[in-house]
Order: sequence, then structure tokens, then C-alpha cells
Amino acid sequence: MNNISLYLLTVLIWGSTWLAVEFQIGDVAAEVSIFYRYTIAALVIFLWSLAKKQNLKFSLRTHAVFVSLGLLLFCLNYICVYIGQSYITSALMAIVFSTVSWMNIFNARLFFGTRSGPRVLIGAFLGVVGLCLMFWPSISELSLTDVTVLGALYGLVGSYFASLGNMISQATQKRKLPVMQTNAWSMLYGALFTGLISLGRGHSFAIDWSLSYISSLLYLSIFGSVIAFWAYLTLLGRIGANKAGYATIAFPVIAIVLSVIYEDLKITIPLLLGVALVLLGNLFVMKRKQLTVTR
Repeated sequence: MNNISLYLLTVLIWGSTWLAVEFQIGDVAAEVSIFYRYTIAALVIFLWSLAKKQNLKFSLRTHAVFVSLGLLLFCLNYICVYIGQSYITSALMAIVFSTVSWMNIFNARLFFGTRSGPRVLIGAFLGVVGLCLMFWPSISELSLTDVTVLGALYGLVGSYFASLGNMISQATQKRKLPVMQTNAWSMLYGALFTGLISLGRGHSFAIDWSLSYISSLLYLSIFGSVIAFWAYLTLLGRIGANKAGYATIAFPVIAIVLSVIYEDLKITIPLLLGVALVLLGNLFVMKRKQLTVTR
């Protein structure tokens, strides 16, 4: 699959998961839902790997890398974001999480010496401004209270965990480790860590058997985790975390479109300007020749 297809697949699926997550919020604790999500995702990839007769045996040193990736990208990242979103709106969390694009630019320079040209920097700036415009009605109603600051801090910490996970994934691909098998083990470790944290916090593992919860859980597990993370991390290995990270800015556009269709979100001038800026940012960050040369 070429890079444009990988990018579009990532943005389209992760953009739709915002709507699916709404059905996960309720009687089941966030950490427990994350545990179920990545347990299912890991099981699906393991079964796929066995069916395809892919190698699942790795050295202890490699498993240490999988543990780190699982802890950062599939455990702590999600726990912080879910907890943070209990204090602030999903709109503000979308903007906070978009800082992953800037964190990836910084961390890619720090860990790999990757220099981001002016196109990437301008594109990321335009994207963040566009997000702020899209979600301006929700932002304008916020007051800078201790609760708001706490929620934003959780989001920023979770975003940085995600960015560090991106760096580890890029490093594993430089070592030619296969993305799917890496994800299988990392998601399994992430699920185990999340399960232990859930036990430590005294959460019940009773599952919500409603159709909305189960269907959204399966969608998030298979599409939002197995397929989207394969697409995103494969893209990251090809074009670098500093460019692939722009997906965290672009996918809220899909969430906005779904909200207009299913939640009667009103189309306003700031909304249209915001979408236009995010799309313009795509043109700056993702030059066509960079996206299409590798298959």
C-alpha cells in the first residue's frame, strides 16, 4: 500500500473513533475499556500472524523494546487522555492532543537528528490554528479553572507519552522489526499494564453487554487499533514521525464531518476556515513526492 493510502486510512479511521469512544463512556471504567480494547486487538494480530505463519519469536532484548512501546503508546498515553477528558471537553482534548505533531518534530530532532524544514513547521502551525477555529465555540465557553488546567495537563502528558512511543516505533522499524508482530506484542504488554493499573485502582472488570458498547469496542479494537495503528506506524517508519504526526491534526476534520452528519453540528464560518487551514497545512507538511515514492 502506498503512503497516501496509509495516510488517508489513518486519518479516516482515527477521525471516526472520536464518535465510537462516546459509546465507551459509562459504567465501565476507562482503564478497563482500554484493557479490553488492546487485549482484543493483540489477540486478532496474533491469530493473523499465526494464520500467515509470521515469526512471533523475538529475543528478550527485543521484548524489552515491546514492553516500552506498549507502556507508552498503548497504556499510559490512553489512560492520561481518557482521564483528562473527564475534566475537559473532547474539543479541547483534540487540540491538546494535536501537540503530538510538534512533540514529534522536537523528539525526532532530539533522538534522530531529523531536521524539519519550514514547510513542516508552517504546516503544523496552520493545522493547530485551524483546529482552534474549528472548536472555537467550545473553547470560548471554557474558564481557566483548576479543573481545566488539570485536564489539559493530563492531555499534554498523554500526548508526550504517545510521541515517545512514536520514536520507539520509528527506531524498531530502522531495525527492520515487522510492524504487525511488533504491534501484537506491544499491545499485549500495554493491555497487561493497563489491567494491572485497573486492579490497583480497584476497578470492576464487569463488561457492559449493550449493543452500543460491544459494537464500539469491536470497532475501536479492530479498526481503531489493529488497522489504524498498522497504517500509521508503517507510514511513520517510511516518512518519519515529524511528518506522520500531522495525522493527529488532520483526523479531527473527519470527526467534525461525522458530527455534522450524526450530531447536527452547525456549519459556521470559523468551522469552514478551520477545516481549510488544516487541509492547507496538509499541503505544506505532506508533499506529494514524499508520500508516493515508497511502497
